[in-house]
Amino acid sequence: MNRILLLSLAGVAGTLTRYLVSGWVARRFGETFPTGTLVVNLVGCFLIGFLYHQLEERALIDPALRTAILIGFLGALTTFSSYGLQTFTLLRDGEFFLAGFYVLVSNLAGFLLVWIGYNISRFTTVAS
Repeated sequence: MNRILLLSLAGVAGTLTRYLVSGWVARRFGETFPTGTLVVNLVGCFLIGFLYHQLEERALIDPALRTAILIGFLGALTTFSSYGLQTFTLLRDGEFFLAGFYVLVSNLAGFLLVWIGYNISRFTTVAS
């Protein structure tokens, strides 16, 4: 139960960090381009790469705390960091085809599903 509580608290911290940082960046640099989201995603990618090596491969901390940081905090901060790490580990393990497939499908299908969801929402009346 402690692991779940720790994971939940880290998730809340990651969510709040994402909200505050992306909002601050958006206000500072404008909202025409999603700079706030881009900054959060790129920082999250850097952090998950750095912390994965430090916490997973060197095992410097308790596994429950490691899970809270990598999955809870960074997962809530940005799922893009998990995507980056998963792509990296596929490449590191020599799974070049799978890494390319994952990148291609994630980006194309992700964009397509955003477009589909948007358009379904646009043309659907929600009863209130």
